[in-house]
Amino acid sequence: MASGDLERGKNISNNNNNRGSYSSGSYYVEPGSDQQWTSWLIPMFVVANVAVFIVAMYINNCPKNNWEGGRGCVARFLGRLSFEPLKENPLFGPSSSTLQKLGALEWDKVVHEHQGWRLITCIWLHAGVIHLLANMLSLVFIGIRLEQQFGFVRVGFVYLLSGFGGSILSALFIQRSISVGASGALFGLLGAMLSELLANWSIYTNKAAALLTLVVIIAINLAVGILPHVDNFAHIGGFMAGFLLGFVLLLRPQFGWAERHQLPAQARVKSRHNPYQYVLCIVALVLLIVG
Repeated sequence: MASGDLERGKNISNNNNNRGSYSSGSYYVEPGSDQQWTSWLIPMFVVANVAVFIVAMYINNCPKNNWEGGRGCVARFLGRLSFEPLKENPLFGPSSSTLQKLGALEWDKVVHEHQGWRLITCIWLHAGVIHLLANMLSLVFIGIRLEQQFGFVRVGFVYLLSGFGGSILSALFIQRSISVGASGALFGLLGAMLSELLANWSIYTNKAAALLTLVVIIAINLAVGILPHVDNFAHIGGFMAGFLLGFVLLLRPQFGWAERHQLPAQARVKSRHNPYQYVLCIVALVLLIVG
């Protein structure tokens, strides 16, 4: 993005390859207790983000709008889809003014011009091809697995509300630059994965390894926020929102619930969830509402 602007964490690592024991093999779920969903929402999110980026590049029209008369545009063979000069945007993308026009998060416009819709639209904008590619690969590796396990409704809520939470925290602390990107929502999915592990602790067989692996991944990605021009407030806000939402939306039935009808009456599980799951759900819901 142009100098002085912010992008939201373009370096989320390949979580599918690095997650190690935090995979389908790291816990045991009873047969019939965990429906395998077909993932279609996450791929649609990817398509939507790519489409929005193409529209942004079309509107940007570097050859016509660049002050150098188009001579500095990168990949000029793409015509009006060519990128801004690298000295203005090293990520191969549109200008800051185009991003502002299309709904980038900007504190002054949200607060003083009452353009609250920017808290949502900024989630679908990206600073460049590199930014877009990194975020969409991360979304595929993280989101598809979650959607297959919990369905499109719950994962969709986590993604969108986490992105909104990231935008809110970013707007509170970043007031002199614009911010775009889906990584607040991506960090929300990571946060939801962590709370899902904690809330469903009893069904995991390799608890310590799963927790350690996920914590390391989260720590590495949060450390990316130290780099220049990366909006770590969006990362933290999205992570906090997703972490709390995971306790509310991603609870699994306790061991024995799915097969309770096949067990003797005295051995049947009487409650779908463990008491600690209900406590975590209520506390998280209260914190979400207060937040």
